[in-house]
Order: sequence, then structure tokens, then C-alpha cells
Amino acid sequence: MKLTMLGTGHAMVTECYNTCFALQDEGKYFLIDCGGGNGILRQLKRAGIPVTDIRDLFITHRHVDHMTGFVWILRSFLAGFRSGRLEGELRVYGHDEVMHIADRMASYFFTEQEYDVFKERVKLIEVHDGESFEIIGHKVTFFDIQSNKAKQFGFRIMLDDERWLTCLGDEAYHDCCEKYVLDAEWLMHEAFCLSTGNIRFDPKEKYHSTVADACAAAEELGVHNLILYHTEDSDLPGRKQAYTAEGRTVFSGRLYVPDDLETIVLE
Repeated sequence: MKLTMLGTGHAMVTECYNTCFALQDEGKYFLIDCGGGNGILRQLKRAGIPVTDIRDLFITHRHVDHMTGFVWILRSFLAGFRSGRLEGELRVYGHDEVMHIADRMASYFFTEQEYDVFKERVKLIEVHDGESFEIIGHKVTFFDIQSNKAKQFGFRIMLDDERWLTCLGDEAYHDCCEKYVLDAEWLMHEAFCLSTGNIRFDPKEKYHSTVADACAAAEELGVHNLILYHTEDSDLPGRKQAYTAEGRTVFSGRLYVPDDLETIVLE
């Protein structure tokens, strides 16, 4: 399986795209979040991923930097479905709040005829805490991260019978997620800024982490490979080196600080 980071930044970045990524296995794609606008189409194009090749999509929560790009993905699909160029369906996963907003988006932004196609060909699949589905040939379990802001779900995807990747959304690790993170082969954890940026960015006020916070949690939980994302962009050219240096002081596993459009092979 491959993971391509389409965006790595927080909501207000201007030097990179909002955090979203795609998992790929045997020609099938699973998109997680959509970014904050039609930039998602540019990022998919740059990554070599045809937007209509994505048939499974998960939206973690209702914040604009994770959800509003859905309108542009949906527009691409509705055009293809109506013209007869596309067959099958688009499956969209999310908790009840996200599903309600997704339906309202479609009804507000598209014509009555397009909305009829949406209701027929786009499957809004409401997920519940601890519920599992088979997506791109792998077992995916969704879970409530107990967010302190908007209701938010993360997920665990099994890579094989013994190894898995866990994504915690865009908040700091909560103890309620321990069973999905403990001894994970791969963990995706937000890291808003370096420890030296505490005063400037105040990540804890936003329920985010410093690099050291995220890495310390991963070390304590026995994570083997850690991916940091959802960062600030004040020094994007130096981000990878600086974040890696701070993370290495507390995390002994393999540490990744990807740039936009970087692909990681989940070995």
C-alpha cells in the first residue's frame, strides 16, 4: 500500500495545501479528507490520481479545511455520472454530522437534476464508533477520537493480519484511542509546530501538539513508524529537517515529515 500526502498544512496555510491524503492499493484509492477548496483537484492532478478513480472517501469532521473540497470532487463525479462516462458509485464515509452536511451541500450547490443523480449514485455511509468496513480490500475501523472541538472520527486500516496504520485526525492523542494506537506499525499524528513555537502558535489552545508532544506519545505507545502532518507553514523549506531533529530527541522509531505530494510506501 502507498500513502500520498496531497496536503500537509493546517487550515490557514498559504505555502502548502490543507491536510488530506490518499491510500492506494492495487489500483484502488481511498481518499481521506478533501481540503478547503478546488485546490484538491490540482493536488490530485499533480499526484497523478484521476479524481474519478477515487470511489471511497472518508471525511473526518466538518471543519472547512477538511470538507469543502468535497464540493469539487462531487462536481466531477456528477458530471461524469450524468454524461454516462462514469459507471458505478461514489461511497462517502463519515459520522452523522458530516453526512448531514454532505447531503445539504449537494442540495444547495447543485441543480435539482444533479441532486437526483447524487441521491442515486453517491452513497453516504454513516459510520459509528468501532464500526468496520472493507475498503480497497482492507478492513477499516472508524472510531470517535472524543474531540474537544467538532465531533471527529479517526480510523485504523489493517495492512495485513498483524500490522495496521492508524490516523488520529487533526487533534492530539486522546487516551480513548489507545487500543487503536498501541503497538501500531504506522501512526499518523498532527504536529502543529516545534516546541520553540509554543508561544507564537499556542497549539494546546487549539487542541494540537508540538512535534515533541506527538513523538513522545508515539514512543510511549510503542509505535514503529510515525508520520507528522497538519503543521504550520512559516518555514516550509526547513520544516522537514527541523521537525525531524526535534522528533528524534524523543522518538526511536522511523519518523516521517512529508511534503505535499510526497508518497510513502507502507512496508
